[in-house]
Amino acid sequence: MFGNSMTGQATPAPGTAQQAGADLIKETTTATFREDVIAESMNQPVLVDFWAPWCGPCKQLTPVIEKAVTKAAGKVKLVKMNIDDHPAIAGQLGIQSIPAVIAFSQGQPVDGFMGAVPESQIDAFIAKLGGGAQGPSPVEQALEEAHKLAADGDVQGAAQLFAAVLQQENDNAPAIAGMARLHLDMQDVEGARRFLDMTPEDKRDDPAIVAVRKALELAEQAGKLGDTAELEVKLAADPDDHQVRFDLATALAGANRRMEAAEHLVEIVKRDREWNEDGARKQLLEFFEAWGPKDPASIAGRRKLSAVLFK
Repeated sequence: MFGNSMTGQATPAPGTAQQAGADLIKETTTATFREDVIAESMNQPVLVDFWAPWCGPCKQLTPVIEKAVTKAAGKVKLVKMNIDDHPAIAGQLGIQSIPAVIAFSQGQPVDGFMGAVPESQIDAFIAKLGGGAQGPSPVEQALEEAHKLAADGDVQGAAQLFAAVLQQENDNAPAIAGMARLHLDMQDVEGARRFLDMTPEDKRDDPAIVAVRKALELAEQAGKLGDTAELEVKLAADPDDHQVRFDLATALAGANRRMEAAEHLVEIVKRDREWNEDGARKQLLEFFEAWGPKDPASIAGRRKLSAVLFK
């Protein structure tokens, strides 16, 4: 997925980074990432665009995101990282498909998106970070409100908004994924699958659809572990039993207790990074993919994982 090139030299990113000005848009490497991103994000948000030369959607995203950053007039900066030449950071942050853009602020990852999204969506994304761009479209506003209602437990309200979006755009992948996730959160696995089956062929690789498919897989995995109470008792008796903590994290994720699940996996990474061939970090990245980059648990989990990895 990320390619196999390990030349150690940075390949120039596609687009017009030099024309946009080195002060706003630049390329980075593993060696300079801390200075270019972690340190610089203490001054203003920094968008990190993970790309590769062979990635067609990356080439589509480049001029759009450069234009948006330029319009923001210095409120945000854009840093590009070629993951073929520099795969370590992308791997640590759980970047499993590209293009992927992660926003850093105050030294921590705070938000992100995947795919060659339209200009209006990037403008809205930058606006949330303080870049002063134009707001989201009515459909994007409806989707955002639906996700908020779902997070607050208002399933009916969220379902109505997702349905309203689908009436206007019956192939809207985020709305299809939203409806599927509502069913999944209610433990209605078959209902979730029925909505996923509505996905048009050309939208099956949409990040929102992929995330719900991954969530279904994790739900099935968690279902085999049973109740969390017994695992919690075992862990209390032996806090260094990483397998029990790992199983508990998976079961908690299946019970939609995402923050707790992420915290347990980060704790394993903190105690023993190499346990089970880095299994805790890899499982956490699976969680992030299933939950989506904007989920509060993904954002908080990435922040905590980053604090452990980059300390």
